[in-house]
Amino acid sequence: MIKSKIAAAVVAALAFGYTSAYAQSTQSDAAQQSTDQSPSSTKAKKLEAVTVTGSLIPQTAIETATPITTITAQDIKAKGFATVAEALQQSSFATGSVQGPQDTNSFTPGAKTLSLFGLSVSFTKYLVDGRPMGNFPGLYNGSDAFNSISGIPADMVDHIDILPGGQSSLYGSDAIAGVVNIVLKKHIDAPTLDVRYGWYKDGGGANRRISFADSFSVGKFTSLVGVQFENNQPIYTRDRDLTKTFYGQGTSAPIAARDYLFLGAFDGYHFDGADNCSRVSGEYGGTIKQYNRAGRGDYCGSLYSPGYATLNNDDKTANLYTHNTFDVSDNLQLYGDLLYNYEEQRYSPGNGTNFWSTSKGNSPTENYFWDPNLQDLILLQHTFAPEEIGGYTRKASKQTENSYMLSLGAKGTFGQSNWDYDLGFMHSDDKILNRDLVFFTDAKNQFFQDHVTGPQHGTYYGYPVFTPDYSNFYTPLTPAQYDTFSGYTESRAKTWDNLLRAQVTNTALFNMGAGDAGIAAVIEGGNEGWASTPDPRLLIPGFTNSSATPGGAHRTRYAATTELRVPLLSQLTLDASGRFDSYKTQGNTLHHGTYNLGLEYRPFDMLLLRGRYGTAFKVPTLADTNQGVSGFYNFVTDYANCAREGHGGVNIADCSDKYRSVQYHGTTYGVLGLKPITAKVWSYGFVFSPLDNLHVNVDYYHYNINNEVTPQSADQLSRNEYLCDIGTINPTSPTCLNAFAQIQRGPASGGFLGGINEIIQPKLNTANELVNAVTADFGYIQGIGSLGKLSFDASYSDVLRHTTQAFPGDDKVDVLRHPGYSTDFKTKANASVTWLRNEWTATLYVNRYGRTPNNLASSNDTYELPGTGKVGPWIVYNASVTYNPAKNLGVSLLVNNLFNRMPPADHSYDGFTTVPYNTDNYNVYGRAMFLEANYKFGSSD
Repeated sequence: MIKSKIAAAVVAALAFGYTSAYAQSTQSDAAQQSTDQSPSSTKAKKLEAVTVTGSLIPQTAIETATPITTITAQDIKAKGFATVAEALQQSSFATGSVQGPQDTNSFTPGAKTLSLFGLSVSFTKYLVDGRPMGNFPGLYNGSDAFNSISGIPADMVDHIDILPGGQSSLYGSDAIAGVVNIVLKKHIDAPTLDVRYGWYKDGGGANRRISFADSFSVGKFTSLVGVQFENNQPIYTRDRDLTKTFYGQGTSAPIAARDYLFLGAFDGYHFDGADNCSRVSGEYGGTIKQYNRAGRGDYCGSLYSPGYATLNNDDKTANLYTHNTFDVSDNLQLYGDLLYNYEEQRYSPGNGTNFWSTSKGNSPTENYFWDPNLQDLILLQHTFAPEEIGGYTRKASKQTENSYMLSLGAKGTFGQSNWDYDLGFMHSDDKILNRDLVFFTDAKNQFFQDHVTGPQHGTYYGYPVFTPDYSNFYTPLTPAQYDTFSGYTESRAKTWDNLLRAQVTNTALFNMGAGDAGIAAVIEGGNEGWASTPDPRLLIPGFTNSSATPGGAHRTRYAATTELRVPLLSQLTLDASGRFDSYKTQGNTLHHGTYNLGLEYRPFDMLLLRGRYGTAFKVPTLADTNQGVSGFYNFVTDYANCAREGHGGVNIADCSDKYRSVQYHGTTYGVLGLKPITAKVWSYGFVFSPLDNLHVNVDYYHYNINNEVTPQSADQLSRNEYLCDIGTINPTSPTCLNAFAQIQRGPASGGFLGGINEIIQPKLNTANELVNAVTADFGYIQGIGSLGKLSFDASYSDVLRHTTQAFPGDDKVDVLRHPGYSTDFKTKANASVTWLRNEWTATLYVNRYGRTPNNLASSNDTYELPGTGKVGPWIVYNASVTYNPAKNLGVSLLVNNLFNRMPPADHSYDGFTTVPYNTDNYNVYGRAMFLEANYKFGSSD
């Protein structure tokens, strides 16, 4: 079966990664087949061939024209990956920044995903056992349909295949950046119980996981059943030194929050004496006291108010997985698979959005009111302390997800021919319920009118007039009072997908002299749907402090795929595939065809040269076209008016409050008639294996993507408007015309532009994105005599080029040199060494994250201003050791982030900062330790 040094080297490298369960499963399957087949050469060839991700045709070659990276079950454990998401996110090709649990104010804080080479998270196709996963019901950034990988049970995974590069000719829409195929276990040799407990050096995040799986047979029926339960406790910002207080190692000393702000437009901060602070000094654990901001005055605040947001969710998960087969005859097998996931997550954004201000309702259009006693325009603001809430754990938001994938089918052989078939039906269903903590605006404003501002006494030059009782302003609330204007909304969303698929395959269609040609053909059809039903109160403007994304639609689709694999010469093999997809929704039909050509050339046993060229596409999602009009409130920097104040670039933090952080009303919506995203993709590379125990892979990838569907960024629109305003971008360019039209302002005054009232952020087909990247992999195994064996592996990725073009006619933006557009890693590398000797196994794994833009560079989209630059690489070590005192028992100690490395220091943040690192790139979880035991019943010596 091993036909070259290349194959031998790859098999040897993988042998130390695959779990014994997988190896036994493969051998068992082969043994079963061998008893059912005659010993003819044709049948022998069929036994040798296996189906690999990236091809529909079973084959004997280990390496093909399609580069594949495999993460085995043993890799997941030995390298310290607690979840499937961690295993994928720490891979070298996952260079893009992605949102996750640290982004508690995002639309999807309960989901996890990854970005291949900095491309959109929605450009990666996810499969489970070769079948497409259904989309997560929530929208990434409130706009993008995507897959969440947070609910895959790690103990049920056999291996994961990752195929960078466009794969639409085989897998259809979404497979632009690549494909990830999560292959679950099909057989284990004995009932297995796995128990794991973990904790963090700096507290929080305790992890408990238990799983059980068993395989059994009754006559012609075989089954594997596995269950996994997991509980992760939350990590709060207060649990880590870097996030429990305002940042004090940057451009300024830490600046306490204005938890009680009493601001006059003419006289600055009003402050009646330290006794005001003493009345509220018990809040935030007794840390509120009097502080001063230079040039503005005294106020009451705490340096520790940032400490109450979750960095990692409170997460409870239950999974059920079963794989079943029934052998009707030698030529027919029925199968059925079910993967079910229940996940319950709790999280809190802390006090970042947990406050009251007079700009929130007493005066709908102005920040200030007139106080006739003080003869000043006044703004009041109060952030609610945990003591007033009754603890942030009491008022956490909650997401509950129920999802499953069900597959039923039959596969076999047409008589004694070389033709195999597989007819299957798949249904996936995913539902989420979001129970979000919100403020009811009218009730909150009424409470503070009753207790602080009193009734309105007319107006003064258009400003409302109040005569507040300021002593009540400096009086802490009780949890019961907080409950009178806060509560929960319940929003639901769901996705579903039905797919009927038929495939026929012949690995020996005809002989070319150099070998047999193989063919596969697939037809499939089905329908899919998405529905988002927010709590109706979220759609009433101003009713709450939260937003929502309503919408829904369904569509039918069908596709036809053909793949042909032909050995043109003994050393040269061609693989060609083509696919036609059709989607129909609301009377509109969208067709698209894709193709791929791949060549494998083996000039001699130790070298494989390979290349692929093809097309890929992504159909507009149901959310892209059918998301309803969604209004929301957010904050944006008014760069144009900050510049008029003389505060730009490195001095942007000095911009006045009314321009530095402007609340605006945003509007987004789906757009019918969007075109499909299209791409031309190609790759070339080599696999070199001078020894049976050594291999080196290097591959180059090129993506040229057009018509991307993207929501427009408010921050980028504001920055573009400023650059257009000063002429850096041509004011008549499409970028400028759109920025001017979509940012809607009030009347101009005194040389300043009017305030930003509205920003319209629809979805649109953008012009172009181009990415070039290179990857390299190395594997080596060396025996060391009586001391056992050593296995080395390493991987590296480098994004060589990344450009975007918002509209035809615009200049292309070099993302690698414009940090305002991207904070992705340009390079990423990892390596491991594993020692194996008898009952002992130990692994040391290191992951190096490359340099990224610092905060100041990202905020100003330049590396030219003083203080801008990049933060250093982040290098994290994991270590594990496993001891098997008996054949049926293994115990493991795993330590992640062995040296407790925090994110690289970014001293360009100022003292207002609560989280001084990019949460989409780094975390402050620190050193984690896990104890794990695996026991196989009835498998002792």
